[in-house]
Amino acid sequence: MGRTTVWVTGVALALFTLSLWGLGTPNGGVASDTAERGPRIQPFESRSSVWGRYYPHQYRSFMETRESDEIVDVLEKAPALVILWAGYGFSKDYNAPRGHAFALEDNLNTLRTGAPVDGNSGPMPTACWTCKSPDVPRLIARIGEKDFFTGKWARHGGEIANPIGCADCHDSRTMDLVVPRAYFERAFEAYSGRKLSGVSQEEMRTLVCAQCHSEYYFKKEPWKDADGTEKIAAVVTFPWDKGLSVEAMEAYYDERNFADWTHKLSRAPMLKAQHPGYETFVTGAHGRNGVTCADCHMPERTEGDVTFTSHRVGNPLDDMENTCMNCHDVSPEELRREVERKRERRDQLSRIAMDALARAHLEAAKAWELGAAESEMSPILREIRHAQWRWDYAAAAHGAFFHAPEEVLRVLGTAIDKAQAARVKLRAVLAKYGAPNYRVPDFSTKEKAQALIGLPYRKLVEEKKRFLKGLRMEWFERAKDKGIFDPASREGIVDRTSYL
Repeated sequence: MGRTTVWVTGVALALFTLSLWGLGTPNGGVASDTAERGPRIQPFESRSSVWGRYYPHQYRSFMETRESDEIVDVLEKAPALVILWAGYGFSKDYNAPRGHAFALEDNLNTLRTGAPVDGNSGPMPTACWTCKSPDVPRLIARIGEKDFFTGKWARHGGEIANPIGCADCHDSRTMDLVVPRAYFERAFEAYSGRKLSGVSQEEMRTLVCAQCHSEYYFKKEPWKDADGTEKIAAVVTFPWDKGLSVEAMEAYYDERNFADWTHKLSRAPMLKAQHPGYETFVTGAHGRNGVTCADCHMPERTEGDVTFTSHRVGNPLDDMENTCMNCHDVSPEELRREVERKRERRDQLSRIAMDALARAHLEAAKAWELGAAESEMSPILREIRHAQWRWDYAAAAHGAFFHAPEEVLRVLGTAIDKAQAARVKLRAVLAKYGAPNYRVPDFSTKEKAQALIGLPYRKLVEEKKRFLKGLRMEWFERAKDKGIFDPASREGIVDRTSYL
């Protein structure tokens, strides 16, 4: 062996040894002076600050999601939504999404979750906690999935104490990416034909996000508890059996005659899209080319001699040099302008769809008032159902205008077509019953729209205030007594709502 070969081999071995040492430290580099050595995190540990002792860089970057704290009242900006969601919780209160650190706060504060006075009251099922907290997998592991999904939202108030955090995505022993929610595993395996356990860690950089950023509904499943008592669980279920497209999920729901609610004005059996971010992402250029969610929303960051994945999950345009510019060779300014053009196109078609749908619901209500028959209204209501589902699919997937702009515009086009077709048929019905020139009432403000649907807004606000000062505070005290509440999760957080 030559002298040069020996030298190269020695250097290679030294570098290899150093790389192993680097991988063995919690930070992926030199251990922080403040980090305790050797992770001792218990399974289902829901307090992210405990994980932060060993992974301080990741934890600090996650806590930066608290900077996205602005409340934007979407109903105020788009009052037609109140009409679209008449009879459903979103007509009461709907704000633009905020950072992950606020997931629990926003769930507790929204008027949609109501003002329960005990563990058995309130309008929402337990499933409404599902994606808001790592306490959910902890609780499911303790009492079982069917038990967790049974009863009212308020039932688990004293157990769900911490916002989205480390345990939602990581194994506490290996730090591997995992999905701790069984309903996603079932849906993924049924849809893809693959076992989630065999998926690469690279693909998991998308799937850990998909466990929550996807379309779902609450499927009613009967079960018996240990005493043999019959109960009904409202289990989070993904409608993926036929595929991920808007038409495939629409067919899934239609075959089951499923409806999230019956519209208060039109009486249409409605579907509410949740946030089908994954479904739209996989149809776009990024998804088709192997880009993961983390590549754009959790880029690498370097602090000193440590390089780590940023957990400041947010808008890629806020850090373009470390996200977009890794692949695109245009200037950041040019790319930003292109993204804005896509957003403007989506927004234009979305506004047209919302207006047409709001008018269709109001015109249908008038037709019923005049004596229209079920037989002549049924096909019209089905068209309204499909139109709103398609609009909502495109709108609720908040980044879809960027993830899959062509698909979003296509879907919005079909939504407008179906909404206008329903209105043409409604005009014929209205004419038949003596109101050919009926004009819908003014819904140009949130207040006017909520009055039109008979929503007792001020009453809901007063009830919510009592809940926030009463039962909610009791829940926090219970969580503290159990030792599951993480005080660090609320440091620096100021309650913000659209109604206080």
